[in-house]
Amino acid sequence: MDDEQKKPKGQNQINIELSEEVAEGVYANLAMIAHSNAEFVVDFIRLMPGVPKAKVKSRIVITPEHAKRLLYALKDNIQKYEDTFGPIKKTDEGPKFPINFGGTVGEA
Repeated sequence: MDDEQKKPKGQNQINIELSEEVAEGVYANLAMIAHSNAEFVVDFIRLMPGVPKAKVKSRIVITPEHAKRLLYALKDNIQKYEDTFGPIKKTDEGPKFPINFGGTVGEA
């Protein structure tokens, strides 16, 4: 019997717990990335139209190795997405938000 057959089933699986709060997710429309020799820092930011201040909604700190794994996972998932839904359009400029998000404008 080889080594693969000796391993108990599920030995390489990780039980991941997802709380309701985290499962809801946090909307971000901007990401900023910084790095040192030991880590990558990814800040996910929500930028709202007409508001001069943007808030960091989540900060993720990972090792360079995990940053590269994330890059490969994103590439793989983008390819699968585009195979299903078609190419993702990319513009050279940042997103333009209508000041009212396309709804009616309130007056005071």
